[in-house]
Amino acid sequence: MMPQIRNFIFCDLERFAFRGIERRYGLWFRLRKLIIWLLGVYIAIPFLVKLCPAIQAKLVFLNFVRVPYFIDLKRPQDQGLNHTCNYYLQPEEDVTIGVWHTVPAALWKNARGKDQLWFEDALGSSHPVILYLHGNAGTRGGDHRVELYKVLSSLGYHVVTFDYRGWGDSIGSPSERGMTYDALHVFDWIKARSGDNPVYIWGHSLGTGVATNLVRRLCERETPPDALILESPFTNIREEARSHPFSVIYRYFPGFDWFFLDPITTSGIKFANDENVKYISCSLLILHAEDDPVVPFHLGKKLYNIAATSRSFRDYKVQFVPFHTDLGYRHKYIYRSPELPRILREFLGKSEHEHHH
Repeated sequence: MMPQIRNFIFCDLERFAFRGIERRYGLWFRLRKLIIWLLGVYIAIPFLVKLCPAIQAKLVFLNFVRVPYFIDLKRPQDQGLNHTCNYYLQPEEDVTIGVWHTVPAALWKNARGKDQLWFEDALGSSHPVILYLHGNAGTRGGDHRVELYKVLSSLGYHVVTFDYRGWGDSIGSPSERGMTYDALHVFDWIKARSGDNPVYIWGHSLGTGVATNLVRRLCERETPPDALILESPFTNIREEARSHPFSVIYRYFPGFDWFFLDPITTSGIKFANDENVKYISCSLLILHAEDDPVVPFHLGKKLYNIAATSRSFRDYKVQFVPFHTDLGYRHKYIYRSPELPRILREFLGKSEHEHHH
């Protein structure tokens, strides 16, 4: 009996060991398949982007990312903006853009229940106006954007903002030219109603590219704004794309520029802030957080250095305000700074003085 039991146990152990080896081999086989598949995808993506530049354009604009979801852009009051009116303007045929106009805090009570005509007339009241140009992704109802409107409104500014064609509920296909034209249309719409009140342009992130495109054009036609504010700006879209966190896994890929950056240029996307500032003649304020993970701080500083030495700014104030890493403002939370009211008051106070003299 004993040899039989021993043989039985031995066979059992052998089977168990074989199963263990089989299981390990099966796991390694699946892991190897996954690694090969991931490597294939990693190598295929650059070729896909190169063959179809529209993919890279979509990644620049991210207009298909609508955050927060399920908000009704026709109802800004749902976002706590009870003193805001929703408009629709038509910059071109087949293009309609959704606009929000938030009045200054002093007009909040009067604004309740008022129609679009009242809000348009209110632009002529003795309050300065800020045209806000948002960045990529999301809509004019994005959380950090709404919080900034509230801050600016409490400081006594009208805030007019809109979604570029292809964003939010705005109709049309996104392009750099189209975004700039939309901004020009809204600026002219404001100027036709704001009388002698100062009009400032504030761009954030990708919106800084739209802002400098717009202001360069306004300066060329000799109708500059009273000041330009750039929050978290870059130098140009190629340098920003190279520094963006999305590009980290491909930064050292052979031919990175050819695969990833050239298709952006091929799509007609430049957002050349570094070139535009050489043709801008109005006061310029740059705000940038040192811990910005999306648009690196050094790009904002580099843009400031270009602007500060440009002949076009020789008669105007150019100021750079950094926000220390410890504050944690990152890419989109500078509105939280308790120093922001003082910074704007001091900077725009000077701009208003230039405006009236």
